[in-house]
Amino acid sequence: MRFSQNQWALILGGSSGFGLAAAKKLAAHGMSLCVVHRDRRGAMPRIEPEFEAIRRDGATLLTLNVDALDAAVRVEILDRLAAAMGAEGRVRVLLHSIAFGNLKLVARERAAERSALPALAAELGIEPERLAAAVDALFAGGRDELAALASPPAYPASAFLDAEDFARTIHAMGTSLVDWTQAVLARGLFADDARVLGLTSEGNQIAWKGYAAVAAAKVALESVSRAMALELAPYGIRSNVVQAGITDTQALRAIPGNAHLKAQARLRNPFGRLTTPRDVADVIYLLSTDEAAWVNGEVIRVDGGEHISGSVA
Repeated sequence: MRFSQNQWALILGGSSGFGLAAAKKLAAHGMSLCVVHRDRRGAMPRIEPEFEAIRRDGATLLTLNVDALDAAVRVEILDRLAAAMGAEGRVRVLLHSIAFGNLKLVARERAAERSALPALAAELGIEPERLAAAVDALFAGGRDELAALASPPAYPASAFLDAEDFARTIHAMGTSLVDWTQAVLARGLFADDARVLGLTSEGNQIAWKGYAAVAAAKVALESVSRAMALELAPYGIRSNVVQAGITDTQALRAIPGNAHLKAQARLRNPFGRLTTPRDVADVIYLLSTDEAAWVNGEVIRVDGGEHISGSVA
């Protein structure tokens, strides 16, 4: 499907990962873009070439390096967007790709005794330290099968989740989708057939250490998306959530133990690889097309079958 330039995507968190990949995909199919991101000056040399490449391909692109979670700033963003769209432009896609959450443990971790590696070292007649160093080096070099023997991830032991951590994370990565949807709707900026999309992960059902606040936010996101799918359908708005498989993004790299998560995903995935931002962007594009108009209130997995596989080899 080829979109018209009067059909816009408003992408919250579009300077990397899923948001940037979606921006590229939608722009390649003719959609105009408003990308909201929050990055430090030092990151811009990496980001600006990505934006310029989109513009060189002929897409209309408005970029705003501001805080999408600030209510006053949200008003300013929509003012800028309305001016850029003109009288004929409307928001076809609102994509929530904000990755701002606390990655702390619930309580201090109690280290479990490691018995397999010392037993193996004794059987081989070598020092456990030497074996551990060899295993860690091979694991770091891509031998995913050694994840269980590799040194466990280190988690911060000085700070633990509190009520403010949960509140900020749940709002940033979950319920702020409602704030944005309500604001765009109130301004009359949505197209007659619009798509509101959020992003979730397998952490919505599976517990990962250090992920409790983000997991709560993802569950909240899915819940409010279902509510909007019901209540905003009379306005022509379809609301869905995309559940990506393990993907090597900046957000994933911030999670303690991400190397083990990636190794486990590659071993479990039927295709033996991680999900990529482009995989997810392709489905975001598909959900934006006319043919996807009857998809509403769903959590759609994009992971190559990772979630259904019991295989670890």
